[in-house]
Amino acid sequence: MTKAATPQAPSREFDNVVHSLRRPWRWVSTVVIVFLLVAFVQAIATNKNIDFATIGEFMFHPRILSGVRLTLIITIIAMFAAALLAVLIAAMRMSGNPVLVAVAAVYVWAFRGTPLLVQIVIWGYFGLIFEKITIGIPFTDIVFWQEDTNKLLTALVAGIIALTLNEAAYSSEIVRSGMLSVDEGQQEAAASLGMSPSYCFRRILLPQAMRVIIPPMGNQLISMIKNTSLLSLIAVLELYTQATQISAQNLRQVELLIVVSIWYLAIVSVLSVPQHYLERHFGRGSSRNQPQSLMAKAKEYTGSIQVQRARKKQRKEQRNA
Repeated sequence: MTKAATPQAPSREFDNVVHSLRRPWRWVSTVVIVFLLVAFVQAIATNKNIDFATIGEFMFHPRILSGVRLTLIITIIAMFAAALLAVLIAAMRMSGNPVLVAVAAVYVWAFRGTPLLVQIVIWGYFGLIFEKITIGIPFTDIVFWQEDTNKLLTALVAGIIALTLNEAAYSSEIVRSGMLSVDEGQQEAAASLGMSPSYCFRRILLPQAMRVIIPPMGNQLISMIKNTSLLSLIAVLELYTQATQISAQNLRQVELLIVVSIWYLAIVSVLSVPQHYLERHFGRGSSRNQPQSLMAKAKEYTGSIQVQRARKKQRKEQRNA
């Protein structure tokens, strides 16, 4: 009987030792940022010129809440109407009809080339330009319908029209760029399979274009929320207007501005959640188009720390072996 050879431990002489990359400047920058943040919070909290009791009093004041509600209503109506109009203008730009292309190009040129502030004022004082809005046969005395402009075009309606028309000019270019980002071969392949143009648009072209459209449209929605504050020029009682009128009575301008800022941040934060999930939905199939949430980034960071600790433990065991 031959004695069985005892297995020998593998040699570690030529093993490669992998050292994790050290990033000391990460910790330095983190400490600096935290220090500056703490210093800023302390400066605000200990500032005697800010009356925090007034901020708490008017944070949920009925007039402020009514302004928040009207701001959301204006934003939703204007953004929805602007999105529909943007699709129409983008289709006109891509139609190939020289008349439609020219009309759409002039529209985009005019509304993107003039400030939104000026457009709001023009629509707010539209009654000074046309005293009455009339529907009839031109160059005749035949009138089918006539109404006073100031009664028909109230401050709220004028503000919504101004925001809608301005936003549609920018959104149409976003929609057009999204449609142009889809390869022409996709439409040709769909046609070769017998798909109708409408079915091809809904199931093939639009889902791929939405990857490009959703992120900038989300930015436009955020801009729309903040642009509603410009309607204070024509006395629309949205959030900023309500805060301005209250501060004119109690002379607490800074405190009311803080209240307005907190509400705008809250609205933008809430509306950013569906945008995130829309980006993830239309970005399926492409990992680089998948935006990460703060929770996912935190898990990734903690996971990398655990991996580094496991590697250090493994190297320590190898040295002791």
